[in-house]
Amino acid sequence: MISRIDLRGEPGDPRDVLPRAETGVDDMADKVRPICADVRDRGNEALSELTEKFDGVRVTEFRVPRTAVDSALAGLDPDVRAALEEAIRRSRLVHRDQRRTDTTTHVAPGGSVTERWLPVGRVGLYVPGGRAAYPSSVVMNAVPAQEAGVGSLAVASPPQPDTGLPHPTVLATCALLGVDEIYSVGGAQAVAMFAYGTDECGRVDMVTGPGNIWVAAAKRFLSGVIGIDAQAGPTEIAVLADDTADAGYVAADLVSQAEHDVVAASVLVTPSETFAQRVEDELETRVPATKHSQRVAEALGGPQSGIVLVDDLSHGVSVVDAYAAEHVEIMTADARTVAERVHNAGAIFVGDHTPVSLGDYCAGSNHVLPTGASARYSSGLSVQSFLRGTHIVDYDRSALREVAGHTIALADAEDLPAHGEAVSARFAPERSTTERGE
Repeated sequence: MISRIDLRGEPGDPRDVLPRAETGVDDMADKVRPICADVRDRGNEALSELTEKFDGVRVTEFRVPRTAVDSALAGLDPDVRAALEEAIRRSRLVHRDQRRTDTTTHVAPGGSVTERWLPVGRVGLYVPGGRAAYPSSVVMNAVPAQEAGVGSLAVASPPQPDTGLPHPTVLATCALLGVDEIYSVGGAQAVAMFAYGTDECGRVDMVTGPGNIWVAAAKRFLSGVIGIDAQAGPTEIAVLADDTADAGYVAADLVSQAEHDVVAASVLVTPSETFAQRVEDELETRVPATKHSQRVAEALGGPQSGIVLVDDLSHGVSVVDAYAAEHVEIMTADARTVAERVHNAGAIFVGDHTPVSLGDYCAGSNHVLPTGASARYSSGLSVQSFLRGTHIVDYDRSALREVAGHTIALADAEDLPAHGEAVSARFAPERSTTERGE
């Protein structure tokens, strides 16, 4: 059901042999280019045709009416509403603490640099709607944007075949968050709508949120026209576990990640061959019993999933760091200490009672995370994703005079003499006090 990779006695860089999903995003460029161009050139008319082609739904007005949003909230299951409200509350607590404050550094008397943090003006939030509804993605996108102070938020999510509207739970979640600009658009055409604008939807500065390969490819193609959070690939989990772990818990977590998609990656890293066998035995029982067993079995049996045998926990940590998974679970003795040794992960989940699914919904952390080893150099979605740092440089005449010689020397060293002259001109002896504005 799941393959094994034996890295025992192999101390080198394991990146080339670790299981990894193929994203195929590069291959999609030629497919999304004409979609984006069509939306740019024909707006809503193109959106209607593309939505009918890809979603099987004919939509002519894409802005969701307020009455539909209110109706979705009124019809929301009370237990689901309570769960969403708690998820929103916890998410706000975590993301509110990520806010940044302006800082002024006095470099010299009369010379200062202030770093000012400003929110992005307008953001498009993409919420997937393929195999399942994802109200949690509304929470994970909207809360950090709101806490950052973004003034204008718009949500796009694919229309359902029976209503021509996004899933009602997605609409209800938007209502709970106070987001009322929602569009029944999915896929690459939604990203293009945000990037170029239409008669209904104004252009945005940035697009965030997970999506399928069409969405990822469109975000890559339109990056520069808009800012993006990441080019998300298939979801992944790496579990580092030793003999002290519960094999049933580990198997359940591998299955839960495989449930997302047939290309989802579920990886166990362990120094214990005995434990690996126990997990395999648990999978033999759990996979047939789960609702989406066929999807799970295909994901676990794919080349992107596997059990990796290592020499010891130190070797395991280095392998997990090399893999740089979206989600890393640590189920070992002294799990917190081991977790602190991991440097490359979208998010780290510590111990027996912190499964990834907690982070997907109610931990307070964000589940929009880097995939495909990009955790080596990027972070998950946060308040900082929606903030721009701007330097305000303020020098008076005496402060500029103090550093003028150094500035001119560096300008001359780079053969940019006009740069130096822009400084020396301010101290030319022939300039009168009137010319200086004094």
